[in-house]
Amino acid sequence: MSKRIVVDPITRIEGHLRVEAMLDDNNRIQDAMSSGTMWRGLEVILQGRDPRDAWAFCERICGVCTTVHALASVRSVENSLGIQVPRNADIIRNIMFLTQMVQDHVVHFYHLHALDWVDVVSALKADPAKTAALAQSVSPSWPTSTPGYFSDVAATLKKFVESGQLGIFQNAYWGHPAYKLPPEANLMAVAHYLEALKWQKELVKIHTVFGGKNPHPNYLVGGMACAFNLQGDNAINMERLNLVRDKIVEAIDVVEHLYIPDLLAVASFYPEWTKIGGGLGNYMVYGDLPQNGIADVSKFRFPRGVILNKNLAEVLPLDPADPGQIQESIAHSWYQYPNNQTALHPWDGVTEPHYTGPKPPYKQLDEKGAYSWLKSPRWKGHAVEVGPLSRMLVGFASGRADFKEVVTEALGKLKVGPEALFSTLGRTAARGLETRLCVHWLLEEYEHLVANLKNGDSSVADTRHWEPSTWPVESKGYGFTEAPRGALGHWVHIKDAKIANYQIVVPSTWNASPRDAQGQHGAYESALIGTPMADAKRPIELLRTIHSFDPCLACASHVFGPDGEQLSEVVVS
Repeated sequence: MSKRIVVDPITRIEGHLRVEAMLDDNNRIQDAMSSGTMWRGLEVILQGRDPRDAWAFCERICGVCTTVHALASVRSVENSLGIQVPRNADIIRNIMFLTQMVQDHVVHFYHLHALDWVDVVSALKADPAKTAALAQSVSPSWPTSTPGYFSDVAATLKKFVESGQLGIFQNAYWGHPAYKLPPEANLMAVAHYLEALKWQKELVKIHTVFGGKNPHPNYLVGGMACAFNLQGDNAINMERLNLVRDKIVEAIDVVEHLYIPDLLAVASFYPEWTKIGGGLGNYMVYGDLPQNGIADVSKFRFPRGVILNKNLAEVLPLDPADPGQIQESIAHSWYQYPNNQTALHPWDGVTEPHYTGPKPPYKQLDEKGAYSWLKSPRWKGHAVEVGPLSRMLVGFASGRADFKEVVTEALGKLKVGPEALFSTLGRTAARGLETRLCVHWLLEEYEHLVANLKNGDSSVADTRHWEPSTWPVESKGYGFTEAPRGALGHWVHIKDAKIANYQIVVPSTWNASPRDAQGQHGAYESALIGTPMADAKRPIELLRTIHSFDPCLACASHVFGPDGEQLSEVVVS
């Protein structure tokens, strides 16, 4: 009989995720279950509302993803009503998107995932002088790499440990045999953890310039809700635009001289993880960052497509609006479909709860039955992975020179081949390489915007179809984007100027989904199978692979009725 380990909840993520893993006699994971243990209710709130307001509700699905849900939402309504936004609106949306991507990826590496590889307590044994020498060799251009600086960081950390209150570093598996960094590398990483924590709040000031605030910046169906007056003081002027440029330049410095060097340094100590955690081998990307309007997929900076069976020689075409391509299964989910249907396209989505699991609290779930509040989306029947690794692979396989350049350079520095990308470490590295692309694209998009403004083009919205009297009686649309965690889609059905139905399929639904009717595992489950464990009571290896996806379960679980009726009420006292 196999041993079962349960991690509930998985921490350092957004939302509530439970993972159960079954081990063989050699402490290797032979099967796994990913269970979303919460739901959200925004779709039911949207029923009957004005579609122009949907973005403001959708954005509150998550305080981490924030802006991307607003973007997908306004695009879904614009697609439904036939609205094409001005070029400046696309550029500003691209700037907002890229700002989110860069900030989110840096935060993920240092504050959510690095502690799976970095032993914080071990840093107390480090020699500050040797740490400074290491830091200077890893990133010669980074200014805070002196013995005195690292001595101060070590003293601060020592106070935490001696007080018995580790604070943000509490309840981890410090001292685990799977940690391989020397003390000096650990101290360097802890110092940079603290530096990145201070920096990340600066970059998102870009959202406050164009969207008024962060989190949850403002959007607008038809464009963006901001105005320009380059020489005035009652709108976005050159002083504000110069601030934006300063934050972008600062971000380039952080990515090129802190994040990427640290990522490659840490990765060099864990070469075995280029052979662990590959998972499905199927990758899907909706694409984003339009250069010629959202309808011209060929001009996206992130190309669209699907790769199956790790075949980088072929990128398959994808259409999110095709009911024959994207469907959601509920074979192992706590929902039921009408008329015994087993899978539905999001436009026809019905999410009626039907809990059949054990009464909480429970020791384990039954993999043969339903075990998650997540559905199982599939592309043409295939389970697929979405996210940074998928985007980098599709870009690479599409022949894009910019993708090939950063991938080839990183593989060369790590002295591994392309096959190393199909792994937990490859997934982690892909996020960093994507950030390199994004931060430089961010500066390019900024320069495009400034050039347009200086040429006299300050249009940011098309309001010709703002009034419902200009809308068709009934219409359907979809909006898509590439959230930091992967392919995000919103589908809307508008009838009589109100939302008749709304469905959201998020990256963590694709990745964290349970088995489907054919028994196919979702990406998390598949990636865990085969993972060796050094200590089943301290499953850090499991966390490494799960965190490499950067789960966001707050986005992934949902409940609403086809007619907008109340399905459940939860009272918190």
